[in-house]
Amino acid sequence: MVRIGGLASGMDIDQLVSDLMKAERMPLDKMKQKKQVMEWQRDDYRSMNTLLLNFRTELTQMKLSTSYRARSTSSTNEARVTATATSAAALASYSISNVKKLASAATKVNTAALSADKEKKIDVSKSLLESSGSFAEAIEWKTGSVETKTINPAEAGKEFSLGLAKGVSLAAGTESYMNVKVNGKTFGVVTDINQLNENNVYVDTENGKLTFKNSIAKSSSIKVDYIADKKIDTFAFSEDASNFTLSKGQPSSISSIVITDKDQKASTYTVVNGENGLWDITDDSGKVGTVDPATGKVMFNGINLKDASVKVEYQQSYFNFNVGSHTSKGFVSENFNIQGTESLNNVINKVNSSSAGVSMFYDSFKDKVTLTRTETGNFHGLDSNPVDKDGKEIARTPLADDEIVTSGDFINRVLGFEKAAETGGDNAVFTINGLETERSSNTFDISGVTFSLKQTFSDAPVNISINNNTNAIFDNIKGFVEKYNELIGKIQGEISEEKYKSYTPLTDEQREQLSDKQQEQWEEKAKSGTLRRDPTLTSLLTSMRTDFYTSVNSEGINPLYKQLSAIGIKTTANYLEGGKLEINEAELKKAIEADPASIEKLFNASGTTNDQKGIVQRLYDTVNTSMEKVKLKAGNSFSTNQQFTMGKQLDSLNKSIDSFESRLTQVENRYWSQFTAMEKAIQRSNEQMAYLMQQFGG
Repeated sequence: MVRIGGLASGMDIDQLVSDLMKAERMPLDKMKQKKQVMEWQRDDYRSMNTLLLNFRTELTQMKLSTSYRARSTSSTNEARVTATATSAAALASYSISNVKKLASAATKVNTAALSADKEKKIDVSKSLLESSGSFAEAIEWKTGSVETKTINPAEAGKEFSLGLAKGVSLAAGTESYMNVKVNGKTFGVVTDINQLNENNVYVDTENGKLTFKNSIAKSSSIKVDYIADKKIDTFAFSEDASNFTLSKGQPSSISSIVITDKDQKASTYTVVNGENGLWDITDDSGKVGTVDPATGKVMFNGINLKDASVKVEYQQSYFNFNVGSHTSKGFVSENFNIQGTESLNNVINKVNSSSAGVSMFYDSFKDKVTLTRTETGNFHGLDSNPVDKDGKEIARTPLADDEIVTSGDFINRVLGFEKAAETGGDNAVFTINGLETERSSNTFDISGVTFSLKQTFSDAPVNISINNNTNAIFDNIKGFVEKYNELIGKIQGEISEEKYKSYTPLTDEQREQLSDKQQEQWEEKAKSGTLRRDPTLTSLLTSMRTDFYTSVNSEGINPLYKQLSAIGIKTTANYLEGGKLEINEAELKKAIEADPASIEKLFNASGTTNDQKGIVQRLYDTVNTSMEKVKLKAGNSFSTNQQFTMGKQLDSLNKSIDSFESRLTQVENRYWSQFTAMEKAIQRSNEQMAYLMQQFGG
């Protein structure tokens, strides 16, 4: 619609329409203000429910028996025995005597110095190939390719492939040194399908296929360490190039190098020993390049590899060994496949981070290596110093009675553990309350009490007493009362907050007339009192006060402790505080010491009727009921408007606002239509007058 703004009449039509619409918009402003107040009230209800949710969490903690059964322990000699107790521990005394032996970890120290030259110790950070000459015993190298494959199946299944390259197979006789783990669980390896069971995996050594007895779940992690008979590297070049480096670094030998040019013509090269520690690359014409075996770098002379592909078949030096130990979970072991490029530090770190249950340590001063089981105790064979019933020493059988077991040439011969004597690996032997017994650890649990043996002794016994921890129970109850008072204070503040009726939500026009600070101050007043005298919250306070002061008539509770007032907890004298509690600390501690079981029942007794329930149980029910009422009224952040009362009211109000805004648009258009018609009429009149005046003047 074309709007004419007073050109003919000289009137400010825009202002006239604006003034007329102000009056028309007043009901709309009222509806928007009502909507704003409802949204504030909804948000305040939800804030109250958040407070109640936090308090309910406190109630959940107070429903646990641990809040009322805290235990303290005392020892007549903490240098020898200490103890701690859980809430499950009975109030009792224990006598520990005649601690013959402390639990110890099995340890092996290698039999001789590691280095060939005692003045020039092994550099543990250098690669084993570089430092092999520094060992007193020569390293016996094997050749092949050490590989690790991780499979994450897209679908559940029993059969999986290592994805061996064409022409590559598992190295003969290395199956026993494979590691196969599924989600951290170790599977044994078998090469006979008839031996397959749920704890091992069948491996086809020709094609690298794995077969499990049971299906492996989708997205599992299957990690496999294995030895291939060779390594095949392939390279493709799109730019000028004459050298590259093998992925495995230091090769022990190179079988062949094949270069295929862009016309698919293949040329094969052989590698032979050269000068200055390098290998020569040759063809029929002679030497065409070199290989540095110390780095695996391949360098061609006069051959440009641009647009060519290169395939290299080679082997690397490696060795393997196994370490195992007898543990509380049975015998565990792990295979270690070590590449020549790795250092002794790498070997030690691999052992220490493995599931073999041992830790390895190299001492450069003594030039020796130790293996120590990570658990104390005797889980296999004989004690470290075994004796028969007559006290005569019994000879130990190496390996058969050892807690730590090693196999493999490197660890047994080179590191010197083949004949290493084992020490330790003993159980703690002691007498408790007249009964001689053993434990694999010096720290152990008996009926909720954790004992720690510190030293051996055979003279006076050490007495351990388990008592109620009055202070801990007191602190739990005091903390609960403080949380309750905090909740009461916030709810009381909301339902008694002043309502400023003259401060309504600001309209858009009013906002334009105020500064940001003035708007903030106004809204603070306008938001006040949205929950003043709210019946749901007022009823909640009343119900909680009733929960606290109604007697608890639970079976077994001492009649002296059926009410809070009997244990020193009463309401404050100031009634305006809405029923906050105060504690007479001396009375509460006295009641806890006198009858902790009744104090627990006072708070935590269960029952079918409200008077049988403890205070915490009642409060939990009351808070749950009130939270549900508030949720039905105001919903939560996950609710749709149609799921709670205020939401439905807001939806209805929004529809009314939309409808009224549409009507206002029609009214405004009508005003403009009328004024436009008036302007046009005046314009026609003016034109006629001008014409007549022109005629008379003529």
